[in-house]
Amino acid sequence: MPPAPYSLATAPLTAPHWVQAVQPPPGAPEWLRWLEDIGFLPGERVCVLSRAQPGDDPMRVRIGQSTFALRRAEAACVAVMPVPCGQPV
Repeated sequence: MPPAPYSLATAPLTAPHWVQAVQPPPGAPEWLRWLEDIGFLPGERVCVLSRAQPGDDPMRVRIGQSTFALRRAEAACVAVMPVPCGQPV
């Protein structure tokens, strides 16, 4: 059975992932459009590069060829799956 998608906010550092879906929180529906506009679309490759200390907020994330700082709350909206070993990234 393949693993279930999990939040980008909890993704391990430097591990390549594929975006599965973006689900904004009920109080911030505009986050969907904003995250899509900067590249968080299903099928895009994403990687968490670093997290600020303490608290892991914000986090530095690479999506495609761009790098962004995301708050944990924003990253929590992005469902990801790890890229399987041996699959090109």
